[in-house]
Amino acid sequence: MDLQVLKTVFRYGSIAAAISFLLTSCRPASPKVPYYNSADLTPLWLTDVPDTLHTIAPFKVTDQSGATVTNRSFDNKLYVANFFFTSCPSICPKMTKHMKLVADSFRHNEQVKFISYSVTPEIDSVARLAAYAKRFEIDVNQWKLVTGNKNDIYRLARQSYFAEEESGVNADSTEFLHTEHLLLVDGNGHIRGVYNGTVALDMEKLETDIHNLLQE
Repeated sequence: MDLQVLKTVFRYGSIAAAISFLLTSCRPASPKVPYYNSADLTPLWLTDVPDTLHTIAPFKVTDQSGATVTNRSFDNKLYVANFFFTSCPSICPKMTKHMKLVADSFRHNEQVKFISYSVTPEIDSVARLAAYAKRFEIDVNQWKLVTGNKNDIYRLARQSYFAEEESGVNADSTEFLHTEHLLLVDGNGHIRGVYNGTVALDMEKLETDIHNLLQE
């Protein structure tokens, strides 16, 4: 029995207690940020991540500069996703301003990216997205405002990002998509956080979760 174990036995009063302590201390630490595997958005605190865990489906969209963006653009990076439209008069600008505060906090970190999908892609052309980006001083290298096929975006929002939780999973593109959720996705495509983009306190939690994921 080495010195460290003797110290542990002394501290805990018995060999049995010391063994229990040592076994507990050898277990993998629980993650500081949960996983989300279903549209009910129940957090899962996983130390072992199964291969079957939900991931964001492949996508292909166009950003405010006219460049193609895919899920591979975010490989091995953390990113925050949300859904908006450029003609939205109130909630979307508020969400964008809140996201901008978070984006500015990580503007020098190439591992943290942002993407905003238009829910009116038939209206939000590349030119309109570029004008919106200019209005909010959004850097295209950090934050993609994207347009594309409406059916694909709505399916992605509801079935991959769970943007409207369970109520939206079976809805189709004829039902307007409107959500205040911001979704944090890790480098493996797993959803790791859900936040209300209109609430400033949620943005503080988002920043904390990003910092914690960067340390995983």
